[in-house]
Amino acid sequence: MLNRKTRKMLGVEAEQGERLEDLLPRLIDERGQSGAADYLDVSKATLGYWLLKLGISIARIAVAPGDTVTIIKK
Repeated sequence: MLNRKTRKMLGVEAEQGERLEDLLPRLIDERGQSGAADYLDVSKATLGYWLLKLGISIARIAVAPGDTVTIIKK
């Protein structure tokens, strides 16, 4: 995986002390995509490119009151 990451990606990982594969989903859940990009001091386009490059997908769903959603990691 290291050969697929840019110097900027590796720099952000070193700065944050966490792999982007773990960091990005958490940040996007907490702050949204724009907020995550601002927090990491990268453009929204760069963040989108990183998501594509790392195979991270973002899905939005509507949940009715009383319904629940379960995420199963493989």
